[in-house]
Amino acid sequence: MKILLTTLNSQYVHSNPALKYLYTVLEDTPDEVFMREFTINNEYSYVYGELVRADCDLVCFSCYIWNIEMIRNLAADLKKAKPHVMICLGGPEVSYEAHVLAMENPWIDFILCGEGEYSLYRLCQVLRQAGGEELFHTVPGLIYREGGKVYVNQQIEPMDFNSIPFMYSLLECESDRVVYYESSRGCPFRCSYCMSSIEKSVRPLTIERVKRELGYFLHKDVMQVKFIDRTFNYDDDRACEIIEYIIDNDNGVTNFHFEICADLMSDRMLNLLKRARRGLFQLEIGIQSTNPKTLEAVNRSENVYPVLYNVEKLTALQNIHIHVDLIAGLPYETYELFGRSFDKVYKLKADAFQMGFLKVLKGTAMASMKREYGIVFRDKAPYEVISNRWIDSVQMIRLKSIEKMLNIYYNRGGFHNTLDYMMNALQTEPFDFFERLADFYFESGYHHVNRKKEDQYRIMRKFALGKSQDIEPEVLNEALLKDLSEAFNPEEVRRFLKKGWEI
Repeated sequence: MKILLTTLNSQYVHSNPALKYLYTVLEDTPDEVFMREFTINNEYSYVYGELVRADCDLVCFSCYIWNIEMIRNLAADLKKAKPHVMICLGGPEVSYEAHVLAMENPWIDFILCGEGEYSLYRLCQVLRQAGGEELFHTVPGLIYREGGKVYVNQQIEPMDFNSIPFMYSLLECESDRVVYYESSRGCPFRCSYCMSSIEKSVRPLTIERVKRELGYFLHKDVMQVKFIDRTFNYDDDRACEIIEYIIDNDNGVTNFHFEICADLMSDRMLNLLKRARRGLFQLEIGIQSTNPKTLEAVNRSENVYPVLYNVEKLTALQNIHIHVDLIAGLPYETYELFGRSFDKVYKLKADAFQMGFLKVLKGTAMASMKREYGIVFRDKAPYEVISNRWIDSVQMIRLKSIEKMLNIYYNRGGFHNTLDYMMNALQTEPFDFFERLADFYFESGYHHVNRKKEDQYRIMRKFALGKSQDIEPEVLNEALLKDLSEAFNPEEVRRFLKKGWEI
């Protein structure tokens, strides 16, 4: 049997660990197994053509919110082109409400719900046997068709994670892509908007195995290892031992990314991180809100101040890239209250401040509370919030415009001197500043076309000079020129000044 494992990543630099796990567990089968990773930016006709040319018996798609719509179209067209091809979907986007998906899409032969390593291995065993369709009921987590009906098997129990082979035992690391690595599965927390809350326990790999596998990545000089553990520091001793191993074996090239819970951070971890080479670590910290009632409603710690305090300590180190998140559209957070959360998080001066929007994911507690909270959201992936009881649709769009300003003028860098000067001169809070900047930007129509980075300096200057007598043109120009000089080389700055400030 010829099997294709495939997916569409959101960017070329990303890779899919699920396919690698599946490829590795199928290694000792007699099947001919291939793996292909595309991106959602590839032309549809190119991906479709590659799937048809692969001429496989079974095509397995790894499905997520960013690729499910394209996969549904590709798989349906593939079935029309080659009716004998068996189509199997798996992944978090199809693991919930899968029966409905199968009923609505008759071209789907199989859906694997939950962890797929053993389930796919068993499905392939069954398919190789004569009359194997009579054994479909023995495949845990499988949804399948028989006699025009859709059958749903019992969910697979959580696997012994240590029994799954290292995903790179058969495959080479891609030097030009991020390596996604999992040292544990599950999450100890129950955040109501997150799919990781569905599993009730954490299953770690042994520390010896983790060190051995990280040593492989360090030996290969990979660009970045991104841990996809939902809460890397759920066990402080374990997290510190891994961090210490990385510091002691630093190759001067590889960067490591972790998602941590800041209020769990110990003094021991902080002292370890002080020793790290600048750029060795990136930490992502989901703050999500600073409103106690909101945090309580989504099953997060109500006391956000230890989180803010520890993030301040991390940013003060200045050797670690710090990424913080807020989520707009959560329960009990009005537009004004979100602004207060924004102000507190902005003042942490993290390297990146992501302003996200609630996604109502299938299977989560938030999805079951949508009526109670009056949540209106998009029917199709990524199921993003449109409005709720506390923020209407117009306010949500306004927050979208503020997000755009935050990305252009803060996250992409090159404006920190200007932003600091203007907020001090105007005596304004960060949210109010970005709100006013967004109003100016959109009312002026600058959002209708993509702008070069150099034009954003001209737009900022025009905004600043039209806002207040408190802005001193000479001081503003000095701040802008300092930012320009840090963002561009001298020749580019010279060309900019020759062209002038008019936009």
